[in-house]
Amino acid sequence: MPVSRRTLLSTVAAGSAAASIPAVLTAAGPAAAASPPGDVVGKISVGYQGWFSCPGDNAPIGGWWHWSRDRFQPPSPGNTTIVSWPDLTDLTHGYPTAYPNLGNGQPARLFSSYDQQTVDTHFRWMQQYAIDTAALQRFNPFGDEGPTRDAMAVKVRGAAEATGRKFYIMYDVTGWTNMQSELKTDWTTKMSALTASPAYARQNGKPVVCIWGFGFDDPGRPFAPGPCLEVINWFKAQGCYVIGGVPTWWRQGINDSRPGFGDVYHAFNMISPWMVGRASTLADLDSYYANANVGDYADCQAHGIDYQPCVLPGDLSSGHRRHGDYYWRSLYNMIRLGSQGLYVSMFDEFNEGNQIAKTAPTAAWVPAGSGIRALDEDGTACSSDYYLRITTDGGRMLKGQLPLTATRPTPPIVTGNPDPGPDPTRDLAAGRPAAESSHTQVYGAGNAVDGNPGSYWESANNAFPQWLQVDLGSATAVARVVLKLPPGWETRTQTLQIQGSTDGGSFTTLSGSTGRTFNPATGNQVSVTFTRATVRHVRVTFTANTAWPAGQASSFEVYAA
Repeated sequence: MPVSRRTLLSTVAAGSAAASIPAVLTAAGPAAAASPPGDVVGKISVGYQGWFSCPGDNAPIGGWWHWSRDRFQPPSPGNTTIVSWPDLTDLTHGYPTAYPNLGNGQPARLFSSYDQQTVDTHFRWMQQYAIDTAALQRFNPFGDEGPTRDAMAVKVRGAAEATGRKFYIMYDVTGWTNMQSELKTDWTTKMSALTASPAYARQNGKPVVCIWGFGFDDPGRPFAPGPCLEVINWFKAQGCYVIGGVPTWWRQGINDSRPGFGDVYHAFNMISPWMVGRASTLADLDSYYANANVGDYADCQAHGIDYQPCVLPGDLSSGHRRHGDYYWRSLYNMIRLGSQGLYVSMFDEFNEGNQIAKTAPTAAWVPAGSGIRALDEDGTACSSDYYLRITTDGGRMLKGQLPLTATRPTPPIVTGNPDPGPDPTRDLAAGRPAAESSHTQVYGAGNAVDGNPGSYWESANNAFPQWLQVDLGSATAVARVVLKLPPGWETRTQTLQIQGSTDGGSFTTLSGSTGRTFNPATGNQVSVTFTRATVRHVRVTFTANTAWPAGQASSFEVYAA
């Protein structure tokens, strides 16, 4: 197999200049952009591989696809392609491997992306952690992986629709000899049908397509500028908004980039330079900011192109992460620059160790003696969802919902505070995992904890009772819930009660069922206070609504007082 971007990891020198980092700035507003907010502009996007398979999952490709070097033998310390270990706690099904048992004695199992439950769980995480859009990776589908890739596209569509997330196709041209003709065939005969989905990402009213790999200086992508430009213009003629996944040094035509591609790059609607494997320290990130990103952004502004830089958590296997400080610096630098959107690389890339999906938090959750690093590899305890939580706060910072700060606000561990004196002004539910009895269309539970007053959760219609629930992470002292509806909605009364639980199974009543009036004249919000209780899960149950036959909430906030 030709060398792909997944193994294109040689660090390129970024120069020595590093911009000074102010400690705190005011809240960021929407960046000036060639395009208005849409499904990629103003949004957090993640690269989604969806490329893991296991024997017995019925995937057409067969074997341990992307888990093992020899996919027809089970993964083991001597036959593996991964450097990080996933946390399977939220998955009901896993596949036994030839690795030793985990440090806690449990069998070492891995997931299959081909299982619908895996895709559904991943997209539910995206919903819970306010990730807006997923870029589904699509390599040459005319080879043996084509049928599996086709099936994954259908699975992703279903999961995105169910969770209110957006997705789009991201073509990787690595090793794709006949890409100029076959890209068009694949789009016309297969992938364009996905744009009928309400979950398919659109920008400026156009379906989004990304092409990754034009202009790279390596044998896996030898294409000349002419064919590349022709492909971009063809997709634009189909009515698409086209993103270019380009080399780090695309503008200068040096290092990882070939010269002579200026017209190709400037034909894209959005440019997203690659950064994986380029920087290993915070100083490296600052140097790229000063020597590459600032100039990139200015060039895009001058040509009316949206800028979507790559942000990344760092290679866990190489010790880059620094318990989240690396990822936060990557996010902070690109937001202070004015970037129109952010591309997180990657969601599920356990092969290169730069995944943000739930990951083994300690040595107890990785195969014993395997040498695979857990999230606490530098001595700082981190929860398995830590990098998802950082992504939530990064997205809030991008959207101006969180002050722009160089200091990471996201704690490695969410510690409950049963003490009666925690910060009464902090919304304990912000960005936390949310659950629901049901939702309609794209109005999922995550909309109620995403900090956006315009997005909202709405239950299935004509089917009371319905509930909305948030997981605070651990037992925490709470005494008040604030519920809101979008500004401008007409007055309505919703009958609701508040309950709490320490285990998510058995609930006690914190505030009894009664009618609560939401009036736009007073902010369309209600505040429900109750006797302080120590709980982990807080649930609101709706049994009536005078304006619509469903439970509705744009914000579900929980406070200690």
